[in-house]
This record gives sequence, structure tokens and C-alpha cells, in this order.
Amino acid sequence: MPESGRPLPRLNLALQGGGSHGAFTWGVLDALLEDGGFDFEGISGTSAGAMNAVAMAHGFAQAAREHADPVEARRAGADLARATLARLWEGVGAMGSLSWGAPLTQAFPALQLMTQWLAPAQANPLDINPLRRLLERVVDFDLLCSVRQAVPQVFVCATNVRTGRGEIFAGPRLSADAVMASACLPMLFKAVEIEGELYWDGGFSGNPALHPLIYQTGCSDILLVQINPIEHLGVPDTVPEIMDRMNEVTFNASLLAELRAIEFVRRLLAEGRLDPRRYKDVRMHRIDGGSPLAGLGFASKARADQAFLRQLFALGRTAGQAWLAAHRQDVGVRASLNLAHNA
Repeated sequence: MPESGRPLPRLNLALQGGGSHGAFTWGVLDALLEDGGFDFEGISGTSAGAMNAVAMAHGFAQAAREHADPVEARRAGADLARATLARLWEGVGAMGSLSWGAPLTQAFPALQLMTQWLAPAQANPLDINPLRRLLERVVDFDLLCSVRQAVPQVFVCATNVRTGRGEIFAGPRLSADAVMASACLPMLFKAVEIEGELYWDGGFSGNPALHPLIYQTGCSDILLVQINPIEHLGVPDTVPEIMDRMNEVTFNASLLAELRAIEFVRRLLAEGRLDPRRYKDVRMHRIDGGSPLAGLGFASKARADQAFLRQLFALGRTAGQAWLAAHRQDVGVRASLNLAHNA
């Protein structure tokens, strides 16, 4: 509890994927954690959002192991979560373009041409991915799965290659494999096998998935950190611009469908046509990184030099602080995102 003696307002987080643009989300989370004004119940993340989610939860798990008092654990958890996120993204910056965009093309330029014609199993038969080793150094998944009290629930979305459906990994199924599956772009990496099934990037089916936050937590407030722009003022007319826009549309489609469903349920609840004991009146909030990141282009999601990540981090912190100033008081009271207009 805060010094006032009142419990902190609860808040769920929904973290979108977007390659190295996930450093924007790092900045947002840093601002929220530094503020210390919320109790985070659940975090749903996809791709880079999943990496941010497990890094943040790892900090709280460390604190819960070290502090019996829940108030002390929460305070220490926020600091440790910030430190874990910083280690993750500093590690990504140290690898540079060996992270999301093309794991080996920097070291072996010939692979840049080969990946246009060869499947990942042919171009990278050993499935070398330095990002996985970094993730395993930064996040203790055994600890994350064993410590539940005072630790946000994490939900990671990946796409089942066989069924085409999104699958949520949480609780004891949360692992480095699950996170790497959530970030598995099929033209760059071999599908990740988990329990006999193969998985690709979760962005195809839930970017991020909102339904686990609705059905598996008690909290009604969801803060969406969105890093893929929904709208563009101009019409793309070059091949790179068209490809960029196609990717944005693809990786926003599932999210927009869930937002429309939430708005539909909210409207029926307001009209008294649904039983409020059976349906949750979800209050959506959003920090929009799509607009400030739109000018960077899709290709910049593969750029991961330290200076660029720090630039994105600063943008995210500014956006997080602005949201806190404008909408802190809305959490637990009202939605601050107009779904009728945005979905």
C-alpha cells in the first residue's frame, strides 16, 4: 500500500511487438515503474512486447524472493524491473543488427542475398540467434514461473503454424522458447518447436492479445502501448512504402478486431442488454507510439545501435510521463481511449 494507506489502482499492460521499436515501450515502462503509482496485475506481450513483459516481471519476481513484506517487494520490484529492462536493451544495443532484423547478415553479408531465396532452415541451418542467449542471461524463467505472489501474470502470444491460431503461453508454460516463438519472423528464423507444435511470430494472431487480460485477471483497466501506426495521412506509392504499410496493416489486424469486440460488449452493457456479472466492462487506455515512430519506417525496426535505442527510450519515457499527467486519474474510473473512433 502507498503511504496514504489506500491500495494502488490496478492496471494491466498490453505491449505490442515491433522489433527494435520495442525500446519505445522500454521507455514507457521505465516511466510507469519510476512513478510507482500502479499495481500491475497482468502483462500481455508479443514479440518485442513479450521480451519487455518477461524482463519487467523478472524484476518483480526477484524482489518477491528477497522481500517477505509485499509493500517492500513491490517497491523493490519496480527498481529491479527497471534494471532488468535496461540490461535487456543494452544487450540488444551491444549486438546491434544481430538482434531482430537479420541475425547473421551483418557478420556474413552473403546471407543478405541468400535469405531472399532460401528458407531459414537452409540459410541458417544451426538456427543461430544471439537474442535468445541474451534473453536467457537476463531473465530467470525458472524463478519467474515459481514465484507468483506480488508478480504480474505474463501472457505471451505466438502463432501456431499448423492451425494459424494464436496461442497464449503463461504460468508454467512461460519459457525462453515461448518468447522466441513470439518473435519468430518466418522469413528469418526457423519455426520454434514447443510440445511438438511449431510456432511463428505472435503478431500474426495477437499483437498483443487482449483476451487473457480480460478473462484471466480481475483488473478491468488495460493500458495498450502501441508502436505500429494504425493510420497514415499519405498513400504509399513506392514499393518500400507499400511493403511498410502492408506490414503495419497485417500486424494491427488482430488488435483492431479485439478492440472492436471490447467496444461492442461495452455498448451492450451500457444498454443493459448483457449481464454485468458475466461480462467485464473493460476500460481501455493507450499510449500511442505509432505516431512518433511512423516517420522511421518499417526497416528501422531492424536497427538496434545503442544511440538509436536510447532515442526510442527517451521518446517512450516522454510519452509515458505525458500519459500519467493526462490520464492517471482515469484508471479505475473511466476509459480514456475512444474505441468507437479508434477501432
